[in-house]
Amino acid sequence: MKRMILQNGTDHTRFDLRIALVTARAALDLDPDMRPLMDALHAAGALPDTPCWDDPAVDWASYDVAVLRSTWDYVDRLDEFLAWCGRCSRQTLLLNPPAVVRWNTDKHYLIDLANAGIPVVPTRFVEPGSGALPELKQFLAGAPPSVNVGRPCDFDDFVIKPAVGAGSRDAARYRRKDAAAAEDHLGRLLAAGRAAMLQPYLARVDEYGETAVLYLGGEFSHSIRKGPLLRAGADLVEGLFAPEEIGPRTADDAELAIAAAAYRALPFDPPAYARIDLLRDAQGSPAVLELELTEPSLFLAHAPGSADLFASWIVRSLTGRSQGD
Repeated sequence: MKRMILQNGTDHTRFDLRIALVTARAALDLDPDMRPLMDALHAAGALPDTPCWDDPAVDWASYDVAVLRSTWDYVDRLDEFLAWCGRCSRQTLLLNPPAVVRWNTDKHYLIDLANAGIPVVPTRFVEPGSGALPELKQFLAGAPPSVNVGRPCDFDDFVIKPAVGAGSRDAARYRRKDAAAAEDHLGRLLAAGRAAMLQPYLARVDEYGETAVLYLGGEFSHSIRKGPLLRAGADLVEGLFAPEEIGPRTADDAELAIAAAAYRALPFDPPAYARIDLLRDAQGSPAVLELELTEPSLFLAHAPGSADLFASWIVRSLTGRSQGD
């Protein structure tokens, strides 16, 4: 960090902040947010870099802050990733912090949201050691599960996915007649020691899509539309994530209200960034599908000025923190 004199002769304190936009080797060229955020940070007087989280040669203490961005390969190495988050946070400021990441990387957090009165997509959690067939039969029969969230509803298709997952990997949509294939999928997840989720497929998504509501720097920033991702009978996703159909959307009052309620219900201080993904239920009301607080795409290109605002917030928060030290 160094003191600079602006060209107009006014004496101001400005910092050259080293900022790590943390990624993964396989994801660096796939993250559309990286370039606009790097450009915005440069314009704000910072020095951004894109180190990989698992690169042992990186000196994290040399950065003023490490911002998790496209660390999309952590799912298969969660314990290693969480351990790295802890180490990194002891060397520099990590955004979002380890406690947020630990809570958010396991979708059992939906239970916390439901307990706080937030409407969520109906979900039955199935834990390792459970029998795939009896759990699936009870779910399809509408029996009350031992751990469930959301308002029960009638459904034709349903979704199986892991409780720890990202990019729709290991998630699939099934019809009721495909129960044998669904049982096999669920059994594989459980045999691998992975908790699973059973959810009705909310059919309104086929026409309406998802609404993603973005918070940056503790404030609402913008919203976008995501097209439907899961097709019945499709193969599981290969690679880091499923291709997404992204477009503009202005979230309506009901969506903004649910997103704001979910944001307020977070069991920690407002994070640096958050994405709240919403679906419409059978009655047309929005419900939380998931919260993305670890490594979400922020869709900065779909909201002109959002990268600049986020970059400015990062720089302001760090300079204020440094001056207060």
